[in-house]
Amino acid sequence: MTSVQNPKIKAVFFDVDGTIFSLKTKSIPESTRKAIKNLRKKGIKVIVATGRSITDLAHIKHIEFDGFMTFNGGYCMTVDGQVMYRKVIEPDDIKNLIDYSKRSDVSFSLMYEDKVRISNESPKVLELYRHVDIPVPPLCNKEDIDVENVLQVNVFIDPENEESFMREIMPNSLSSRWTPLFADVNPEGVSKQGGVEYFCKYFNIDLSETMAFGDGGNDISMLKSVKIGVAMGNAGDNVKEIADFITEEVDHHGIEKALIHFGLLEKTSADLVG
Repeated sequence: MTSVQNPKIKAVFFDVDGTIFSLKTKSIPESTRKAIKNLRKKGIKVIVATGRSITDLAHIKHIEFDGFMTFNGGYCMTVDGQVMYRKVIEPDDIKNLIDYSKRSDVSFSLMYEDKVRISNESPKVLELYRHVDIPVPPLCNKEDIDVENVLQVNVFIDPENEESFMREIMPNSLSSRWTPLFADVNPEGVSKQGGVEYFCKYFNIDLSETMAFGDGGNDISMLKSVKIGVAMGNAGDNVKEIADFITEEVDHHGIEKALIHFGLLEKTSADLVG
């Protein structure tokens, strides 16, 4: 357990869904908005760390951040639009996926820098976009797919089939997941841990001066790499097991309470909401 009071923290990384954005209320708690604003007032860098596309962040863009780590670290961008890192999935893996989908019932989403395309409108696909409060993307044409520029794939496979699928169909990529619905598939070597390292280098911040919040399996590498890794109360058990600290759920002001616990924010009647 990491000790209380860590005044040397200079950057805090935040997952989005289930961490700053409540999937129950489809909103960001006011306590989280205030906490992020107050961190930045103190000169602490606040960086988004999500599996979402850079184009799917409209619901948090009203909050000021210092950078965006998207596609689980595969696309890192500064607030002024400077791309720090970009890595696409091996084209052969995308071709294998398309071929496989023609002989099976697997569904998928292809995520690009400026668009998302889905293979079909299966119940699981529709459930995903309803769950994250994003409009359902257009269908792709499987005979005319850009296989060269895919940054991330969502593959709708069950957890028990994930390992064999990755080994046989997308061997040059890696998978992680934050929901039983699907697996995030990214290029080999891409992770939120890598994204943390890119931003630290950019801002000249040491890993010992970092903190991160998350709730899903795709957050594990990030939480393990920073000085203080905080699991939300709504996180999976595999996330809680590796965290330095477990806070309350997103809807119970978990972010604000953890920041106060570690001395990054002061506990005041104006700031602490219930």
